Amino acid sequence: MAFPTSSKYVIIGAGVHGLSTAYHLAAALKAEGKGSGADIIIVDKGGIASGASGIACGVVRNNYYQPAMRELMAHSVNVWESDMEAYSYHPVGYMQISCESMHEDIADIYGQQKAIGYESTLVEGKSDCHDYMKDIYHDWQAENITSVLHEKRGGYANNTKAMYGLAGKAEAEGVRIITGVQVTGFSRANGASSAIRAVHTNKGDIECDYVVIGAGPWVRDFWNMLDLPKTVSIKGKDGILHDGIDMWTYWQLEEGVLNVDPSLFKTNDGSQPPVMHVDTDATLKSVMDGSVIEDEGNIWGLYYKPDFHFGGIQGGAMPYPVTTPAEELDIDPYGPASPEWISSPEFAHMWVSALAHCHKRFEGQMGAYHKEPSGGVGCFTPDSFPVFDEFCENAYILADSNHGYKMIGVGKLVAQHILGQTSELLKPFRYSRYAEGELHPTSNSPFPWS
Repeated sequence: MAFPTSSKYVIIGAGVHGLSTAYHLAAALKAEGKGSGADIIIVDKGGIASGASGIACGVVRNNYYQPAMRELMAHSVNVWESDMEAYSYHPVGYMQISCESMHEDIADIYGQQKAIGYESTLVEGKSDCHDYMKDIYHDWQAENITSVLHEKRGGYANNTKAMYGLAGKAEAEGVRIITGVQVTGFSRANGASSAIRAVHTNKGDIECDYVVIGAGPWVRDFWNMLDLPKTVSIKGKDGILHDGIDMWTYWQLEEGVLNVDPSLFKTNDGSQPPVMHVDTDATLKSVMDGSVIEDEGNIWGLYYKPDFHFGGIQGGAMPYPVTTPAEELDIDPYGPASPEWISSPEFAHMWVSALAHCHKRFEGQMGAYHKEPSGGVGCFTPDSFPVFDEFCENAYILADSNHGYKMIGVGKLVAQHILGQTSELLKPFRYSRYAEGELHPTSNSPFPWS
């Protein structure tokens, strides 16, 4: 089939945001009699799920201190649950297990989950938390835990399987996915309009009416192609406008796999466990020699789950910032030549020791750690929360700030926006929130995305 020279809608990126937007837009066009999937093409420089979505941990949770994030995730969980087979989705639930410094935040999250009808259980106090966890895991031994938030919905999806399922749904609606196409720039309208009239690629130009950019960690490059500001002004709580803040920063996300039978990690009744996330300030000792990795009082965290797709126990820990300035960072965050997605020996030591801190069954398992393409470099906004907004009159940018994979429902909302039905769920993520001072609240979590 010949390379297209025009398409009403051009979507850049065949990951979760691009695929979800294409599928839901095609379905909406058909339902409203305004067109079909044949009006949409997706272009990607690699292939389906060849970027961040293809190596994502796949965790789906509602555990956010920020009300707007909770509401948006509740919507996304509905989308995950709408076709669990196609999305390779496992609704095992999610647990946030925390120390006292996070207790108040967790109680607040529980109250607001209850207010929006999102089912969860809150357990408080060291003794009650210990008993609750021992009822689920006979070998539970984590220390300094004073709150447990057990979300009954949520869970995880298998990364590439879910994306191919989503791609199949889009293609069934007539959407064309073209891989091996690298976008190199845009043509703009003449005169007062800033609208995009064509997308330049290494295969040729594509004239279009509307562009959607779902490029994950490469969003900075498209932002620059559109000549959007490299810095942002943010109005603080004091009402003062703080200028010159970098629009983009990068964090190294470290994840790995304990290469053991996933069935090693089950609940006391033999069921698949919920996704686990533990934040504690207890002393963390090495599983190898008993040396201290983290002193008492220093908060640290990890997340983990059994995953047959990864072939073991998969998870990660706190990320760390990439010190190279964003404008000077010239890497392919998920490319085969980039070492950035290979976790460090320090991470492996910490993460396996943390698993053993939580469960006796993981003691003596350091030798089973397996380097797996997972994690990568995440591109973050100034406040570490997404920017979902329209620019240049007809370009919608999904800058997910590394929250992306779990937010499968955002594409549905973007499709509605394109057709003139902007959702209240997207408004808290507009770019103008920085200058207006309408920022998301921050929590005590050691993770920048919480």
